[in-house]
Amino acid sequence: MTIDASTAELLPFPSRPEDRLRRALRKLEAALTEQGVAIAGFRADLSALSTAVVGLDHSMQDYRGKLGEAAGAASRAKEEARRLEARAEAMLARK
Repeated sequence: MTIDASTAELLPFPSRPEDRLRRALRKLEAALTEQGVAIAGFRADLSALSTAVVGLDHSMQDYRGKLGEAAGAASRAKEEARRLEARAEAMLARK
């Protein structure tokens, strides 16, 4: 990369302390503004995460409920199968 000295622009260096302070304050303000934007984005992301976690919690509660229902149905089916098995054995014993 070559630099063309004829088109280069020199930036003036602040010579007075007040100028340096003013420049530093402007940079600080810009950094604070940038930080504010970043924090706003972070808060928005936290809000989205919170919404997702609440949705996941609701889904897990529904899932637990359905598992409970399935366990109840399996238990009833097991008891019915045992009852039918006992009845079948009793009928076979009569023959």
